[in-house]
Amino acid sequence: MANVSHPRGDIASHPDAPEMQERYARMLGGRDVALVDGPVFLLGLYCAVSPWIVHFTTSQPALVAHNLIIGIAIGLLALGFTRAPERMYGLSGAMCAMGIWMIISPWIVGTDPDAGVIWNNIIIGALTLALGAVCAATAAKSMRRP
Repeated sequence: MANVSHPRGDIASHPDAPEMQERYARMLGGRDVALVDGPVFLLGLYCAVSPWIVHFTTSQPALVAHNLIIGIAIGLLALGFTRAPERMYGLSGAMCAMGIWMIISPWIVGTDPDAGVIWNNIIIGALTLALGAVCAATAAKSMRRP
């Protein structure tokens, strides 16, 4: 009878071992910005709830809906960065554009915004722009790898 049991031992002698190691290294190579995913998600969450935190729900109804939608979009980007980073980091430029939009949105979407609303959106926009730039720089660096 043939011996069909496989002895446990070192996989280095397996004929596909170098290919498996290279594939594993490629899969882990896209996770250079793993620590940015959490702050991006929290930033999106804060952006979505900021109208209720800063109390401008009655004075700026258009900005309430705006911040809620943009916050959800930022949060979804963060979830995408976590789930499929090698595919999603291409949207880092869009995140930078969203940051710039958040900075100027109080004057475009809002009606006579007060200082709290303006500073809230400027801080959210600046952080979104900075985190998007970090993601974009890392994506560009990982694309240059051999």
